[in-house]
Amino acid sequence: MSSELDDFVQDLQNQIFDETREAYGDVAFERWQNPLYMGAMDIPDGHGRLTGSCGDTMQIFLRFKNGRVKEATFLTDGCGSSAVCGSFAAELALDKGPDELLEITGDAILKILGGLPKEDEHCAYLAGETLQEALNDYMIKQRPKDR
Repeated sequence: MSSELDDFVQDLQNQIFDETREAYGDVAFERWQNPLYMGAMDIPDGHGRLTGSCGDTMQIFLRFKNGRVKEATFLTDGCGSSAVCGSFAAELALDKGPDELLEITGDAILKILGGLPKEDEHCAYLAGETLQEALNDYMIKQRPKDR
């Protein structure tokens, strides 16, 4: 009996994975199974935190060296699509300077993913906007302090 249940669970899991891969594509599916750059960062040079219209909250943390992003991480309390998009936003930020970071938008993330289902596209925009908030935080910290 246990073997039958195990087989049923495995078949169900495979069906879910197949349907998810078909709906989201290979790139998003692989990143969903193995999100990279996930985690908080102590004392980041730039930090953004936004809550999207769906209620998902995303944070992006940036650490710069010589004017370029040397470390980028993200956190989200949202769905798998939010995690995938946050992961790609962090990855795309690596080794970029501030001007190059401006080019990392929701559209750029969707392009890397090959798209998402229409109902999840907002996750890419949330990730892009959160990255821009982290960049803004960094740039504010770079301004000379008034005496």
